[in-house]
Amino acid sequence: MSDAMKSWERKQTRSTFSRIADTMKKPAPLRERISYTIYRLKVQEGRLDQAYQRMQNHYNELFRKCTNAVLAKDAARASIYANECAEIRKMCQTILRSQFAIEQVSLRLETVEEFGDIVVEMSPVAGVINSIKGHLAGVVPEVSYKLGEIGDTLNDLVMDAGGATSVSWNVSSSGEDAEKILSDANTIAEQKMKERFPTLPDTTLPTLEKTS
Repeated sequence: MSDAMKSWERKQTRSTFSRIADTMKKPAPLRERISYTIYRLKVQEGRLDQAYQRMQNHYNELFRKCTNAVLAKDAARASIYANECAEIRKMCQTILRSQFAIEQVSLRLETVEEFGDIVVEMSPVAGVINSIKGHLAGVVPEVSYKLGEIGDTLNDLVMDAGGATSVSWNVSSSGEDAEKILSDANTIAEQKMKERFPTLPDTTLPTLEKTS
């Protein structure tokens, strides 16, 4: 057999062995996977913040136009701007609620990363992420998609951790904990909305009707 043929066979053997070895590789340690998940969540939190800032700037501009229309007693135009402002407020509140929920999930994962007790502490977080993913689908779809991937990763982490520790996943208690996280995030978001968004003028007052 020629040297070239022997060299080719050795390369083929190494290549085949490498492929088999790759398929047999163990998944990354749980702590490492949790750390990477935290990083991915913070990236999405940053994207939500950018979207929120853009929407708030747009709201401020529309609010200014709405106020000018009220002063000009142009009820029809004021109503249009007010309705658009109301829609933007809803989207901003959804984003804020999602941001605060992601922040709480990240804190929970950091606690897990540091102190363990993975199944008990992580069970609710996948439910939280899957919930806010649905709310964001029509507001910031790219973030919603990424959160869907992260939610799948969290589900896998919980299942893997449960298998490794033989601890069962209490679906009932984890659901209650997830609802508590979402409720707290909603309360904070509502308060922040009151602080950051001025109250719209009443565009239904008779004084706004244009004089003929």
